[in-house]
Amino acid sequence: IAAAVDIWARGPAALPPPRQPRTPVLPVEGERNVLITSALPYVNNVPHLGNIIGCVLSADTFARYCRLRGWNTLFVCGTDEYGTATETRALEEGLSPQELCDRYHALHADIYSWFLISFDHFGRTTTPQQTRIAQDIFQRLLARGFLLQDTLEQLRCESCRRYLADRFVEGTCPFCGYAEARGDQCEKCGKLINAVELKNPQCKLCRGTPVVTPTQHLFLDLPKLEGRLEAWLERTWAAGDWTANARHITRTWLRDGLKPRCITRDLTWGTPVPLDGFRDKVFYVWFDAPIGYLSITANYTDQWERWWKNPQQ
Repeated sequence: IAAAVDIWARGPAALPPPRQPRTPVLPVEGERNVLITSALPYVNNVPHLGNIIGCVLSADTFARYCRLRGWNTLFVCGTDEYGTATETRALEEGLSPQELCDRYHALHADIYSWFLISFDHFGRTTTPQQTRIAQDIFQRLLARGFLLQDTLEQLRCESCRRYLADRFVEGTCPFCGYAEARGDQCEKCGKLINAVELKNPQCKLCRGTPVVTPTQHLFLDLPKLEGRLEAWLERTWAAGDWTANARHITRTWLRDGLKPRCITRDLTWGTPVPLDGFRDKVFYVWFDAPIGYLSITANYTDQWERWWKNPQQ
């Protein structure tokens, strides 16, 4: 407070010179370097005030604060574009998934620009950089033995000749009997559903009756990482940067024991899996989408690793 009073009394001459913006913004040795991201908005709808207030505006406020402090600040975001929801919306609008993404990405960018959100770069996840980085991470996991194969039972539509992702199936809820339940959740009772549990399932594309069929998928072997993760968590919890809620949820996952997590899907719209026997599949969006933060930065600058692989700065 005393320092603030002193600077106020001395006037603008006491302030440090304003930082001259650089393009691209890269970490600078000896300075405070701040990388800010906000949650990637999903591309298949029009942004609303909840999207703005929930993550974009708060990140923008912090980015402006950091720049006013004279800190070297990079603020990136972009649209999350792969996954079943995009395929479903594209079918509804009579577009290809790429055409749908192009339309809504431009719409998102215009709205955030209208709100004067101060992104240094607003990108998207459907880029060659996303494919390259996601496949590279996958290959590293494979080489280190952190992946395994297992069989899942999925609904397959023989008329459409495709396995049906959760949102491509409708049927009767096995819990409450609601006749238009989705393959992932019942809108009436709110319970989560495995698509194969639906009664009287129907393919949303042709209204045919799908059949349960086994299919091979790849899983992240989380139990193999559990010991290393627990040790890391104990160190970071001790630093005091975690909220009480985040600690509780994480401890609950560990208490119950981590389970293998499926990272592939029988879809066409997504990052291709670069492994024989799985080349007709794509990465599950929850494996793929977080990598979007890296690939969006990589589309901003080819020196992206100076931000994402640089703990010293």
